[in-house]
Amino acid sequence: MCNSLIIFLFVIISFRANAQGEIFCTVNIDVSPNVQLQTADKAYLADAKTAMTNLMNNTKWTTDVFTQDERIRCNLFLTVTNILGQGVFEATAQIQSSRPIYGTAYDSEVLNFFDKKFNFQYSQQQIVTFNENSYNSNLTSLIGFYAYVIIALDYETFSKLGGQAYIEKARSVANIAYGNISNEQVVTGMDAWDPNEGGNNNRYWLAENLNHQQMIPFREGLYSYHRLALDKYLETPDQSRTEIIGVLTKIKAVNSIKPYSILVRSFFTAKSTELINIFTDGTTEVKQSAVDLLRAVDPLNGEKYSAILK
Repeated sequence: MCNSLIIFLFVIISFRANAQGEIFCTVNIDVSPNVQLQTADKAYLADAKTAMTNLMNNTKWTTDVFTQDERIRCNLFLTVTNILGQGVFEATAQIQSSRPIYGTAYDSEVLNFFDKKFNFQYSQQQIVTFNENSYNSNLTSLIGFYAYVIIALDYETFSKLGGQAYIEKARSVANIAYGNISNEQVVTGMDAWDPNEGGNNNRYWLAENLNHQQMIPFREGLYSYHRLALDKYLETPDQSRTEIIGVLTKIKAVNSIKPYSILVRSFFTAKSTELINIFTDGTTEVKQSAVDLLRAVDPLNGEKYSAILK
């Protein structure tokens, strides 16, 4: 009897571990000062926050097994900018994810992407589910899309081009959502799936960049930057800086072919402060090489990189 109980408990624990999602996401929803919330709106948003958190964290997005400590940490910061109707919200979102650096207590930000049209429609106590092969709602497509992007980029930092399968899934979610643009009241946010809206700064172009052959050197650079440089930084800091100089050189070449790509811009949104900290302790020659490259590939933060030379 005792052995049977132990086996039973082991099976239950194993099942729970295997059923656990790959992502541990914190969802926050704020409201712009100009938006007047009614009591009903607050209830809708509270339920929507719970639904988004559960969908992101409890869904099995891959066939791989993650322990509790291995889950990918991310943040989803929503700001409601307008209320179009009962349960229909216009919002922006900041999506951030990070991965731990080997041998340290430091987490390096991998993704920092600002979505200007994270608009969604939610019915109170609505059951929110995701199916990668069909369209449920703009909300579930948003969560599914970013879950796959987060996983893909995380995998890319641990193995060269290791996120390809999930990059393809993210692109598929984007295509399916684009094909259903007219299905919801929240159509003002659906155009962020459209290649012809929002310049090259929307979800369509994030998916396009990740899938584009010309971006492969950038994606390979994610592996070199994290696995070959940051994970070895404590042991060989000078070698790690040299590795990152090589990554920045590749990004410069990619940028000359595909200028101002949203993927490259989001990389530097995540990494600019980290890069300053990395190169501040380098030799004078390495510092200057880094600043020259950074100013060339990330002119928006050009002045910020001057701190490296001080």
